[in-house]
Amino acid sequence: MKMVVDTNVAVVANGRNTHAKLDCQINCIEFLEKATSKESRIKLILDVDGLIIGEYRNHLKFSGQPGVGDAFFKFLHDHMHLRKKVQLVSITKIDNEQQGYAELPRNQLDPSDRKFLAVAVKTRARIVNAVDADWHQQIELTKSLGISVLQLCPKQGTKLQP
Repeated sequence: MKMVVDTNVAVVANGRNTHAKLDCQINCIEFLEKATSKESRIKLILDVDGLIIGEYRNHLKFSGQPGVGDAFFKFLHDHMHLRKKVQLVSITKIDNEQQGYAELPRNQLDPSDRKFLAVAVKTRARIVNAVDADWHQQIELTKSLGISVLQLCPKQGTKLQP
């Protein structure tokens, strides 16, 4: 199963600077641990231009410590060219504010989230979210593109948080 993990999942798993409740944090930790386990059949998808890994870099630590989100980031960094657990795909950024990427139609999705959706569309992957309300608000867009979103914290991501 192919999955694109929104940055907020790793941030919540770390438990730092987040409004997520404890059960949400536990869901994120369990998902990331499962996704990176040797037994997992999940293939994690990143873009070849490094846009997703670059966003992770802004919020997570290369050392892989102290949180599970940091360990996930290190795992991706260490495995992204091995092709067994991580797949790199090309997406096409375009100069169109209503679209963002050639793989997407015109949309109202937060521009910072468009890279995740473009990668998902390109690979038919599922998006994994914790607390980003955009994925709830844009459910019609993702459905129209045949993309499902795994909501690890469904009660927390349904509306904008303070």
